[in-house]
Amino acid sequence: MTSIKNRSEDIDLSNKQSNMTQKINLIEKFNLISEYWSPRIITELNGQQIRLAKVKGELIWHSHEREDEMFYVLKGKIKLLLEDQEVIINEGEVFVVPRGVKHKPIAEEECWVVLFEPAETKHTGDQFCEQTITNFNWI
Repeated sequence: MTSIKNRSEDIDLSNKQSNMTQKINLIEKFNLISEYWSPRIITELNGQQIRLAKVKGELIWHSHEREDEMFYVLKGKIKLLLEDQEVIINEGEVFVVPRGVKHKPIAEEECWVVLFEPAETKHTGDQFCEQTITNFNWI
């Protein structure tokens, strides 16, 4: 699995309707993801999206000025560096990064993360790097 440089992915809505009217198997959906740091939308509700991401390595420091960001670790563990603390989120744990708080996610090994956030949340806030996704695909 590799990261793709300067990605701008087209929005694929083919799975949107079916994902909103049927149960979703998270393991099956994670098995469809082949790139790190490339969140995929599995469903949405009330202006919020649930996105799945496989992560490994580091993402840049960034914040989301108007949105809180929830991290739920399904598999592995992830470290979140915050301006004033370091948080380790283990399998089965949830942590919410409050809006406006700078954070840097780091995963030494592959980690499966479920993100719950408003649909307008930008991948890396107002920061840009080679891993930044500008449009999220549905799976």
